[in-house]
Amino acid sequence: MARDAGINEPTREFPGYPTGDDLKERSAVTPESTTDTPGGSGDPTTGGNGGPARGLLLLLGAAALAVVVLLGVQATGLLPEFRNPFAKEQTDRSQPPLLKSIQDLSRYVAAEGNFQVVVDTQNDRRNVPDFLLNERTLFVGAGSVEAYVDFAKIGDGAIVESADGTSVEIKLPAPQLGQTNLDLEKSYVFAEQRGLLNRLGDLVGNDPNRQQQVYQLAEERITAAARDSGLSARAEENTRKMLEGLLRSLGYQRITVTYTAP
Repeated sequence: MARDAGINEPTREFPGYPTGDDLKERSAVTPESTTDTPGGSGDPTTGGNGGPARGLLLLLGAAALAVVVLLGVQATGLLPEFRNPFAKEQTDRSQPPLLKSIQDLSRYVAAEGNFQVVVDTQNDRRNVPDFLLNERTLFVGAGSVEAYVDFAKIGDGAIVESADGTSVEIKLPAPQLGQTNLDLEKSYVFAEQRGLLNRLGDLVGNDPNRQQQVYQLAEERITAAARDSGLSARAEENTRKMLEGLLRSLGYQRITVTYTAP
């Protein structure tokens, strides 16, 4: 096929390339904005306009509002109190106390001593290592002992009054020491060491009276300390002062108080 030299026409096999003027015209044209872009407001798959975030905020707001409403209703007392389902509970199955005896006391408690003792006991076996079989307890015991005069033991002729009624002589039994009262609220186990076999024995069957020996030793130590503390002499002096003040108010001028040998 013949080609005319005066005509600038591209062939079918080789399309024409854009010239410089065509490129300028294309760059001057502003591309139209599209509305259906990925991630835009119109894309339902990506949650346009912050769909998931807005839903989460609405859910949190609703939960907070529900908590506030429940607390408000609970404060008004319309609903029962919320309780911990795993709270610790204590059941008391103790039997009622049984009265065994009643004693009439005529004691005058003239003095009381408060004591504290540290008991350190150890039970082990010969030729056995301590880490296998050993039981050592460090116990701090606190207790009190009363010194009293038993007026019920005053016999006939213990009170002698003078003929003119101005003096009186009284013979009293010697003061006695009461039983040691161990204060369990102030007594405690300071430290305890137990061997491996002792701990295994506790798992099989724990002895509820294991500390009984420690308590008894503490009471014995406190009782011995009370005997050597001068508590009885203090009780004699206090009883004498009490009787002198009482009898002087009754008109006696001379009062003699003596104690019989225990």
